[in-house]
Amino acid sequence: MIIAILAQITIPIGPIPLTGQTFAVGLAATILGARNATISVAVYIVLGAIGIPVFAGMTAGLGIIFGPTGGFIIGFLFNAYITGYLIEKTNFSMAYAIFANIIGSFVTLLFGVVWLKISGDLSWSTAFTAGAIPFIIPGILKATLAALAGIGIRKRLVSGKLI
Repeated sequence: MIIAILAQITIPIGPIPLTGQTFAVGLAATILGARNATISVAVYIVLGAIGIPVFAGMTAGLGIIFGPTGGFIIGFLFNAYITGYLIEKTNFSMAYAIFANIIGSFVTLLFGVVWLKISGDLSWSTAFTAGAIPFIIPGILKATLAALAGIGIRKRLVSGKLI
């Protein structure tokens, strides 16, 4: 569960911490493709929902999913699927993997901002300022790193006939 491990890398920058989760989701999508990455993320979310402390800061429970960061967590499902799908359509090319991971990162931010607005009864500008602005540049960097690492790992796994 690389997502659970990397979720523990957190940098508090306000109400929403910067975590390793989005990097891990992009890595899973790049290596595994849409179907298997989405299943992996779904298992991660279910484990956290039933009380296993896999979310950022070793947290768990439905309170996290329905709390301010819940939109980001649900967004991971769509990030994994969309990123994996886009990469599969280009036969796992590096340039497109970077592009797809950046798109996936923005999908996560979209879900996060919408949920912040709804759950916190915030204005759109406040939700966007808290839930997107601080994460755009780190998201692009993490997406690029996930693509670079993921394509390299995938090539080795394929050549070793492990996937």
